[in-house]
Amino acid sequence: MSDRLRPSSASSVVACAENLLERLRDTPPLTHCITNAVVTGFTANALLAIGAAPAMVDIVDESGMFAGVASGLLVNLGTPTPEQRAAIREAVASANASGTPWVLDPVAIGALPVRTALAQDLVAQRPTAIRGNASEILALAGLSGGGRGVDATDTTDAAATAATALAEAHGGVVAVSGAVDLVTDGVRTVRIANGDPLLTRVTGGGCALGAIMAAFLGAARGSGITALDAVAAATLVYTIAAERAAETSTGPGSFAAALLDALAAVLPGDLAPRARVEETTSAAEVGR
Repeated sequence: MSDRLRPSSASSVVACAENLLERLRDTPPLTHCITNAVVTGFTANALLAIGAAPAMVDIVDESGMFAGVASGLLVNLGTPTPEQRAAIREAVASANASGTPWVLDPVAIGALPVRTALAQDLVAQRPTAIRGNASEILALAGLSGGGRGVDATDTTDAAATAATALAEAHGGVVAVSGAVDLVTDGVRTVRIANGDPLLTRVTGGGCALGAIMAAFLGAARGSGITALDAVAAATLVYTIAAERAAETSTGPGSFAAALLDALAAVLPGDLAPRARVEETTSAAEVGR
């Protein structure tokens, strides 16, 4: 955690997070997840815990129909079987046609050719948000061969330029997960220093965050809250819940259960005392 990211700099991000957490629980967003077989159950439980309504629809001739009525869509490339790849393309086309916000999680791209080519095709479809670790974001930007499987071998700061370039090129938000999370739309950049290392010891910790981003984007529809603020809000709520879960855990097993409990228990008023956030704006924008 960085000592320079202090609660006093978090007011606008915290306000959006408080607003969206309350909106999400008042009207649970239907969150359509096309995700990998390793994490389906954990992802669904994380969405239920935070207050969203999960639906794991990855069948051709159903995924497109469902994406058109969902509040938000997650596309996770962890185990992209042939049918799931077709279902993903169908769902993305429907989401774009109906205005459903969607999140691309390009799991383990870089060295693996099938998912890498698919991720490149999908990023051209202009996802609302892209979420990945630093190595995945660098690989998606064509600046690295990827990490070690699903693990990052690069730092968040090393991926900052790539994240900004991706956001500028494709008109969406890019979120880089790490010890300090980075969220940018190419102009505004938010860094969030909450969380706990135990998140990296539980299968699906990052994948569940992608789903919660989709839920927060769904909750933000019609509110005037920007996609960047929604993604930053999801990150802040999730990482604060992780901190609280770690305080009562003795290891990865108890942490996984405690994280679900913490997601269910976190309240809007819990965010400001813990938030460690810094926001910057590009020099080019400031000079206009």
